[in-house]
Amino acid sequence: MAKNSAKDIEVKAFATHHVITQPNPLRKVLRRVEEKDMDDPIGRAEQALAGLSGEFKAWMTTEVNRLSAAHVAIRNDGFTKARRDELFHAAHDIKGDAATFGFPAAAGVAESLCRVIEHAPDLEKVPAELFTHHINAILAIVHENTKLDSISVSAELSRRLRKVADDYLADVNRDRPEHLEVILAPSIVPAE
Repeated sequence: MAKNSAKDIEVKAFATHHVITQPNPLRKVLRRVEEKDMDDPIGRAEQALAGLSGEFKAWMTTEVNRLSAAHVAIRNDGFTKARRDELFHAAHDIKGDAATFGFPAAAGVAESLCRVIEHAPDLEKVPAELFTHHINAILAIVHENTKLDSISVSAELSRRLRKVADDYLADVNRDRPEHLEVILAPSIVPAE
């Protein structure tokens, strides 16, 4: 696992809660573009795309570690607003970028986890296994991503977790119609 230097990672403190933000790798790549090529948008884009492949190798590992750390903190000390927010933001970041960087099944599982966090009326009452299965699925998908036979297994795992999460959310929100409408809506994560 590649380690980021202190200058590459910014830590923002919010009271006792720390949020790790990754630097924008595109900005770093664009700094390496020669001055003469700055007026050539196609050349600039080609150079940026070539540089991005190396910049994102550790991205998923960093995000999965962030998700795991938030989950461990919740398991050890329970939910607080800060811990809930950190778990949600880690899952949301994976949901938003995983498909782009080659982990589409992880994006689907992360979306399902976000839905549980957003729509469960009381996170303390959500079965702990539901969180654990989502996070372990993301870890497994990331770890097994290079194996061709794992793609269909990952997609099926993502689909089943979404179904379990949706069934749980439909049950606990049966008296909250404003949440049911969102829960029963189709997934916005692109299919593989």
